[in-house]
This record gives sequence, structure tokens and C-alpha cells, in this order.
Amino acid sequence: MASIFTKIINGEIPSYKVAEDENYFAFLDIFPTAKGHTLVIPKKEVDYLFDLDDETYAGLQMFAKKVAKGLENAVPCKKVGVMVLGLEVPHAHIHLVPMQSEHDLLNFADKTKFPPEEMEQLAKLIAENID
Repeated sequence: MASIFTKIINGEIPSYKVAEDENYFAFLDIFPTAKGHTLVIPKKEVDYLFDLDDETYAGLQMFAKKVAKGLENAVPCKKVGVMVLGLEVPHAHIHLVPMQSEHDLLNFADKTKFPPEEMEQLAKLIAENID
């Protein structure tokens, strides 16, 4: 059975897409810990990040770097934090979180919600800032 992330990639579930290429996909987290919280995933469905083949793993990191730079340009922050979790969804993924403080990255219990219009505008702004 396809993961929820594979369904997002396939367009079966809507998302606020930030970036996509032939191997990777980035979209806004719908329950962000901070404004701009983005998930970066390989299109290849593999449960555990460190089970990815070396080429896919390295490519995912490079894609995440590109997305993080766009995120940093679009959302005022001190840094973009990176976290790998992934027990809820069996699909390797990286969290990119714009940080004003470490609290923004470290306290995943503090989820928030933004109106759909704001999420759409934010996804577009980040996408426009990716080189």
C-alpha cells in the first residue's frame, strides 16, 4: 500500500508543493511547528532514510539544501533547521524548519495551522526563491 507521501507525489492527495524534480518532492507540512515548515522526500518510497541507496540519499540532501536556501530567502529566520523523524509515515523524509530559536525545531508538540490561502501564498513564495 502506498504511503500518504506517495499519494501526495501522485496527486491523489492535495499538497502545498514547494519544489519537485524527477526524483524528489518538497511540500509544506500541514501541521507546522513554524511558518514555512517544509517536508522534503524522495519519490522512491523507502521507509527509513538510511536504507536509501547512496545516490538517492545524497541527491535528497542536495535537493533539501536547495529548498532550504529558498525557504531562508522567503521566510525571515535566523537559520533553517533540519530534523529527521519519521515514525508516523513509512516514507523517508527530512523536515526543514525556519528557526528564530531552537524551540522552533525541538518542540514538535507545538503544532500550528495556517489558513489555506496563506499556505498557498507561502508555497509559491518559497518556490519563487529556489534557484
